[in-house]
This record gives sequence, structure tokens and C-alpha cells, in this order.
Amino acid sequence: MTVTGSSGQDVAGTTGTGTGGTVCPTGTIGTAGPTGTTSTTGTTGTTAAGPPVLYGREAELAAVSQLLSPAQGPLGAERVVCVAGGPGEGRSVLLARAARDFPGAAYVVGAPGRQVPWSGARALLAALAPSGAAGSRAARLARGPEGIAAALASLLPEGGRVLLCLDDFPLWDAHSRAAFTAHWRAPGRRGPVRADWLVASAPGRPLPVAAGAPLVRLPRLTRAGARALLEAVSGGRSCPAVAERLLDEAAGHPGVLAETVLRLPSGVLDGTVAPRGRLVDDGVLARVYAGLLGALPADGRRLLRVVAAACAPAEATGPAPGAPYRTEAGTALARARALRVPTEALDGLVAAGLLDRRGDTLVFPDPFLGRAAGAATGEDRGDRSPAGRPADRPATPPASPAPSASSVSSAPSAPHERHRADRLGPPPVVRARSGAARGRALLTRGFAALASGPVMDAHEAFTQAAKVLRDREPAEAADARFLAMEAAWAAGDVGACLAALDLAPAVRGTERAFAEGLRAALTVRPDQARTPLSRVVAVGSVRDEPRLLLRAGSAALVLGDVTAAARLHGRALVRARAEQRASLLPRILEHLAYAELRAGRYARAGHAAGEGLRAARATGQLNSAAHQHAVLALVASVTGDGPSVAEHAERALAIGRPHGLAQAVTLAEWALARAELGGGLAAQAAARLAPLVRPGPHGGHFALRMLAVPCFVEAAVASGRAAEARAATEEYALWAGCGLDRPAPAQLARCRALLAPRGEETGRWFGEALRRHEDGGNDFERARTLFAYGTWLRRRRRPGEARGPLRDALVTFERAAAEGWARQARAELRATGAAGGRPAEPSALAGLTPQQQRIARLVADGATNQEIAARLSLSPRTVDHHLRGVYARLQIRSRVELSALMAGAEAEARA
Repeated sequence: MTVTGSSGQDVAGTTGTGTGGTVCPTGTIGTAGPTGTTSTTGTTGTTAAGPPVLYGREAELAAVSQLLSPAQGPLGAERVVCVAGGPGEGRSVLLARAARDFPGAAYVVGAPGRQVPWSGARALLAALAPSGAAGSRAARLARGPEGIAAALASLLPEGGRVLLCLDDFPLWDAHSRAAFTAHWRAPGRRGPVRADWLVASAPGRPLPVAAGAPLVRLPRLTRAGARALLEAVSGGRSCPAVAERLLDEAAGHPGVLAETVLRLPSGVLDGTVAPRGRLVDDGVLARVYAGLLGALPADGRRLLRVVAAACAPAEATGPAPGAPYRTEAGTALARARALRVPTEALDGLVAAGLLDRRGDTLVFPDPFLGRAAGAATGEDRGDRSPAGRPADRPATPPASPAPSASSVSSAPSAPHERHRADRLGPPPVVRARSGAARGRALLTRGFAALASGPVMDAHEAFTQAAKVLRDREPAEAADARFLAMEAAWAAGDVGACLAALDLAPAVRGTERAFAEGLRAALTVRPDQARTPLSRVVAVGSVRDEPRLLLRAGSAALVLGDVTAAARLHGRALVRARAEQRASLLPRILEHLAYAELRAGRYARAGHAAGEGLRAARATGQLNSAAHQHAVLALVASVTGDGPSVAEHAERALAIGRPHGLAQAVTLAEWALARAELGGGLAAQAAARLAPLVRPGPHGGHFALRMLAVPCFVEAAVASGRAAEARAATEEYALWAGCGLDRPAPAQLARCRALLAPRGEETGRWFGEALRRHEDGGNDFERARTLFAYGTWLRRRRRPGEARGPLRDALVTFERAAAEGWARQARAELRATGAAGGRPAEPSALAGLTPQQQRIARLVADGATNQEIAARLSLSPRTVDHHLRGVYARLQIRSRVELSALMAGAEAEARA
């Protein structure tokens, strides 16, 4: 249900103290006590105690009163009414007036300034509680199984009616939003406590309330309502001509009208000084819409500014009030790409109602929003003075009384007066913020970059936030440092990780232990890392907070305890789902998929990564989606699904490379190499893996480099790069000795077997590898060792001994759906004279590389390796390598079988 006012009474006005309903992301709308007296505070001013004044809002106020009347809804059921109003349209004032007029007790609570878990719920419960102890007890009940219902029942008397008004609800913390949403959506909520809810939000911010909840929209003011507001704000001092011009330019927007009046010099307002340019300048709009623009994700805000700049009108005075603010979509998007602004945010801006897409045209439904967004681009819009300010804006903010006309007219005389402030430093509104506000703004910027931007940008924002908040909010500063470490970890920057973990001495407990353990692990001091990280795992195992479980799971992964890591991340997933913390799900599923990969459980890893990819897309977290794509590519490289490997790896690299996601890029490249190795293309796999296992800033991710070494050694030995394989193995031996990876000792023995110069030594190392695999807990890696061992035995002309290891490897590969590896195992098994599975079909020739097809065709014509080498300008050794790849891919073992297969393919082609 949508309720709107009549055409005669459209919009609520303001109380005349600032912009009225201007969105304040970090503001606090205090509480209205049971007596109905309302006190509202925020970033735009303070209204004295008393009845809030409304202009032109009678219809909307009557609609709210009617929807909350006892005659509406089932007896005893809670009612939820939504209010949607744009920046400066009086949304907060309407809530305050509804609270004053409510016949019972009424409370108004806005988004708390400190956005921490459960801060919103605690603010509301503290307003209801008679004492601090009662509020704390209610907060604990809110986190329990009965949720908000139990908390309210502990604070409110039975049988009474109470109105709870929640302003800027989408800006509340995620925990509180999830708890209240679950309460509202509970079917047939009834009980001894009758709580009615009035929930408000700006357009473009969804309200996840009960289905079918009525919605009261706040349109713009009529001429009569706007004139009444103008008279109240100006004190009747505006001359008729200026008043009519103000009403025209404000176009019924109460916040814009009030802010313009407050910023105009008194001489302009009373008509003694002729105004220059627009009365409603870009500075007014930027102030009114600052909250809405600041709450957008960074990419969305940047794209909105680019579209606004493309909409710039040709005339100097801008569009007439209500005129469409539009541009060609192709022009705006081309401009965005030229400025390296991601265009993926366009769909979100359209879905939020901030832009309309009409065919090939982009339109701002609210032209004021377009002008406000464009004001931040710094581009010349044709209406700026020589000093770089809008021509109609005073050099200084208006005081009370307003500056004289002479002071205004002399403003442009100093063209360099504010050069540094305007062009090189932050604007005055940013400099005027408190340190805590600046720190939290940096945190918001860091979160946006960590989710969908360059991760080192996120690292820098979090690092600066930690510095700003260090002395003011130590706990938030510590969180910012951990977030900076997470961003640096994703980028593969060890130095940045260590710098971020340099916490202040005041940090104690598991946070200190986690930081100390990670520092020891990053500096390769495993003995010093085990004790603090084990403590983190132990403490986190008995907690139910998803954040602590995630941290404990990360510590377990660093220790190499993949079983504990999977268990802890599984518990974190359950808790996050129960608390409806959608934004945390991609990160948890990312860590869970990685833990399953480390354990060799590829089917589980694929399931977790697939779910994580859906969650990342739903929440707009592109960087997490890149990591999920990389994991899915690695899983597909095991199953032998070549097209899936290529598709997922390409998507991971498309996001990971420009965003600096070294971890996702390394996983994707590793997946491509494993697919090539599984398909018999050892030379390509070795070439792809060589940079990943190389130390230094241009190598692979530091946490994955050693894990990829066994795969590189196998490919390098098969392609004649034994020297590089031997150097990598010696470094891997040092890593395996740290004890941070259970399968490492077995894989090290396999590498030494592949590099052993003598047969007896090779057999001994293979035996050592199989013995150590019994404790390694990774069946897939054990199957690869069995396959390598069986292949070595067959080539030593010991086919009877080779069949056992090859059969065991084949069964394990088939159980893991590793078709590429199973295909090679069947070919080797058939080469021993045993039944190795189904023979190759002629269509399998299409899977060969062009070089392999040329060599296969010459072999079928009867050419020897020497003749083929001379014909193709290759060495005989290279020809032999390609021929072995052909045999492995086609599951054959001789030239005779290859000739028969080629003849069959030619017969099919002729048919």
C-alpha cells in the first residue's frame, strides 16, 4: 500500500533550523519521552523542546495517524508503517510530530553515530529502559532466540500502546537491522506488549520490513506550503520579487528553500542588493544532498558524478526548475571509462531510483540531485567566479546577522585567497569534521574499496582511519588496522601486512595474540606463531560471534589445521545466516572454500565457492566474487572441466588484476596450470607456474607460493626444466620443515623422487612419500603420488608392480571426479597390459593442440621422430615430449593405435 498526500497539501516543511530533514549519515535523532515532548539533534542544528512545526504536511500526518489508529489491523497485532522522504523533505520532522501526537508513549531513535554491532538496538532499548542494568539485560535478550520481542517484553508494560519511530533505518548497523526485520516479518506477531512502528528512510535505501506494510511518501511542497515555510524561515524579511524567485528555483523542496534562505545575504533577501546568478546555487544543493551522496558506495558516487557532469546544461543559469536533467547513456558511460570509473554501478543507481534509463538516455528523476552530484566534480559549469566559487555564493558562510552587501561584492577581488583550500586540500566541510567523524568516513571509504575496488586503496584508507581514531576510539582503530592487514593480505604485500599489525600496546586479549601470531608467521618464525594463534583458535571455538569465529578460522588456516578451520568457518556461516548478516556471508564462504581446498575436499570447496559467488553478487562485493571464481577454476582443474577452468579463471583475472588481488590471481593462474598439466601439457604448465613460485615482489602470493611448488616440480621435470625444479624443491624443503602444512612432507618426498638421479633412490623416495601420505589427510595428493609412482614403475619395465599404484590412483581420481587425471591413469594402466577403461574415440583428436595434431598426422603417415623434427624444425626431444602428450590425451600407448585412430577420424570425415 502506498499513501500519498493530495495535490493541495504535498510536503512537510521544516522547523526553520537548518535543512530540516537533511539526511545525516552519522547524526543522532535523540528520543521522545513518554510525555511526547520531542528533542531532535543532528548535524544540521537543534530544535528546542516543543511541538515540531510542519508546513504542508497535513495529509501525510493524517495518513500516518490513521494507519496507526486502533481501528487499523488485527486486534493485538503490531503495526509497521514506512515513511520515505528525500534529503531535506522533512522526514525526521514528520516522525517527531507523529511521536508528539501519538496518544501513548512514543520514542524517536535515529542511526547511532558509532556504527558497531547492535548499536542501533542498544540505543532504542536504552531509551526504553528505566536503568542501565535493565537496558543491558534487554540487549542480551535481543541477541537471544526470542529476539526483539523478548527485549521489548522486558521493558514495556503489558497492555499498553507504544510508538517506536526509527529514523534513517537503512543506516543502522547490520545486526540491528536483521533483528528488527526478523521481528517485523514474524507471522501474526501478537503479545501482551503493543508496539507500533514508524520506520523512515530516504529514497533509494530499501526498507526490509513486513510484506504489505503501508508506505507514506513525501512529495514536494505546493506553492502555498512553500510560501508558508519561506515566511517562517525568513521572518517575513524577503521582498516579494525575491520570494517569488526563491519559490520558483526551490521547486517545492523544503530543505533547499530553507537552506537557501539561511545562506543568502540579508541585502539580497530584502531586495536592496541585486542577486547575481542563481539563488539556489550548487553549494546549497551539495549541503542538502551531502548525506545521500556520502552514503553511496564509492564507485556509485563517482559514476553518478560523471553522469551529472555529462548532463551539464548549455545555459549558464542551468535548467529551469523541474526541467529534465538528462544525457545520452553512451556518452556518459564512455566518459566514465575514459576517467577509469567502473560502470558496473549503473544498475544499482537505476534500481535505487537515483537514475532513470529511458532507452538510450539517462535521466535524473530529481534534477537537484543531478546538480548536487555535479557540484563535486570540480569541472567548470559556466557559473563560477574567477575565484573558483559559484558567482552567487558568498566568500564565507553566512553568519547571523548576514554579511553586508559590500563584503559580498568584494569577494572575487582575491583570486588566490583560497587556492590551497579549494584545489589542494579537503573542502572546509571536511576539515570542520571531528576526528572521529573523519576516521569513520575513512572506514567507509575503505570498506567500499575492499568490497569492489583496488585493495591497496582500501589498505591506505584503513591505515589512515586507524591513525585518526588511535587516540579517540582505540577499539575502532584496532579494527581498522586488522582491516588494513586483510586488504594487504589480499594484495600479497607482506610489508604492508606487518605494518598494519603493529597495534598499539593498549590492545590486549585475543586481538593482541592474533596480531603477534600473524607477525611471527609472516616473518617465518613458526615456533613463535603456534602459541598465540592456538590461543586464538581455542578462544574462538567457544564463541558464537561470526567475527570471532572467522578470526579463529583464519588462525587455524595459518597453522595448517584445515580441519579446525573448516569447522570454525562452518559455525561462522551458520551464525551469520541466523543473524541475517548478508554482507558477511561472501567473506566467510571464501575462507570456508579455501579451507576445503587445503584439505583436498574439492566437491565441498566448489559448493562453498558457488554459494559464496551468489552471495557476493547479491551484495555487490566484486573482489570476493573474483576469489570465488578463482576457487571454482581450481576445482574445475581437478575435475577436468577445461571450459569451466577457462571461464572462471578469466573472470577472476578480469577483476583481480586491476584491483591488485594477488591471492585471487595466483589461484586462477594455478588453476590454468593444473588443467594444462592434467591434459598432458607439462611445458605450458611449467611456464605458467614458474613466475608463481618465484620469490620477490613479482612472484605469486606469499601464502600460496609454496603450495604451488609440487605442481611446478612435476611439470618442470616432465618438460626438461630439472634445474629450476631442484631449486624450488630445496626452498620447499624449508617450508615443509615449518610444520604449517600437513601434506607438505609427503609432497616433498614426491618431488625428491621425481628429481632422484638413480632408480633405487627414486623408489625409496616414492615409498617415503606414500608412507607420509597416511598422515597427510589429502586423498587427491596421495593419488597423484600413486600415479607418479606407477608411471615410473611402468617406464622401468615393471608393469606388474605398476598396476597396483595405478589402479589405486585411478579409483581415487574417479571418486573425486578428476576426469583429466583419471584419463592419464587409464592410459598408463592400459600401457601395463591391464584393462584401463574405455578406448579413445576419433573425436578426441579435436582436443589436441595444433602442434600435437601435426605431429600425430606425420606419425600416422609413418614418419620417425627424427624425420618429424626435421620437417617441423624441432628437436627430437621436443617431438618425443609432444608425442607423449598425445598418447596421454588419447589414452593410447603406441604408434599403431595412433595410426588406427587417425584413419578412423579420416573415415568419419569422408562419411
